[in-house]
Amino acid sequence: MDNQPRSEFDLIGRFFADLGAHRADVLLGVGDDCALLEVPVGLSLAVSIDTLVAGIHFFHDCDAEAVGHKSLAVGLSDLAAMGASPAWATLALTLPERNDDWLAAFARGFGDLARTYGVRLVGGDTTRGPLSVTVQVHGLVRPAAAVRRDGARPGDLVWVSGTLGDAGLALRHLREGDPVDPALRARLERPDPRVALGSALRGIATAMIDLSDGLAGDLGHILAASGVGAEIDLAAVPLSSAVASRIASEGDWSLPLSSGDDYELCFCAPPEQASLIGSLGNTLSCALSVVGRIRPEPGLVARMPSGESITLTNAGYDHFSDNT
Repeated sequence: MDNQPRSEFDLIGRFFADLGAHRADVLLGVGDDCALLEVPVGLSLAVSIDTLVAGIHFFHDCDAEAVGHKSLAVGLSDLAAMGASPAWATLALTLPERNDDWLAAFARGFGDLARTYGVRLVGGDTTRGPLSVTVQVHGLVRPAAAVRRDGARPGDLVWVSGTLGDAGLALRHLREGDPVDPALRARLERPDPRVALGSALRGIATAMIDLSDGLAGDLGHILAASGVGAEIDLAAVPLSSAVASRIASEGDWSLPLSSGDDYELCFCAPPEQASLIGSLGNTLSCALSVVGRIRPEPGLVARMPSGESITLTNAGYDHFSDNT
C-alpha cells in the first residue's frame, strides 16, 4: 500500500484494525505488509474467496450493515461445507468514495458476524472504484476430516438444511418492486452460514456443498466430482410457505432449484446415518430433510409431485452464461 493517500491508512485504522474475535493464533494482524498466523500442527488450512459486486450480488442501496454481514457469510458457508472451523479473514474493499457512515455500518455487520464465529480480520486492501467487496476466509480442519465433493456413493441419501428458494423469492420481489417480507429479505441479505452443522457432519457426510447457486447446479457439482448421479423428489424439498405458494400458483420450480443465495448445506450420507443426522438437526435446531438418493447412473433426475420424472439440465446461476 505504498504511496497511497494518508486517508487510506486512517480509514483502515478507524474501521478495520481491530475487527472480529481476538485469537491467540494471530501473531500479527492488520497494519503490516503481511499477517503472521500460526497453524496448529496436524491441521490443514481451508481457504475460500468470494467477491460481491454492487448491482450484481447486492443492490446499490442495500443496507451497508447487511453488505458487511453477507460479504463474510458467503465465505463462512464455504468453510461449513468443508467441515472447517473458521479462523481468519482478509478483506479487499473498493469504494467509489469515502463515506464514514457507510463504513461504520459495514464494519459493524462484518464484525458482529466475525465475532459470532470466532473470526479475526487479519489484513486486506482499500481502493477507489466501483463498489465491490472481496473476502478471503481461512479455516482449520484435520485433513482426513475435511468433507469434500467427491465422496458420494450410490445408495447415499441426499439431504439439505433449512428451506430453499427464500432468497430467490426475495430477489424477485425486489426486482418487481413488490413489498418484501422482512424475514424473506433477511434470507437474501443476511444469510446464516451453517458452520455448526458443517462441523457436526465431519465423519458422517460422504460429500457436501453449500447451496449458493441453487440445488440443481450445486448438487450437480457433487455428482460430477463423485462420478455418480442422483434422483431428487421435489415433493420432499423443504419450502417456506411463501415459496410453496409461489410454486403452487405458477408451477415453476426454479426458485429452489436454480435461484441461488440460499447458503444452506446439501450433503450425502449412507442411510444408516439417518437417525444420527436427525438427532443432529434437533440438537442444532436446524431442519434437515432427505430430498433424494445417489444412484450409479450419471445425471440428475427430478421426480415431480405428480409422479412424472424429468432430467434436470439447469446448472444454476452462471455469471458468464448468455442465459443469466
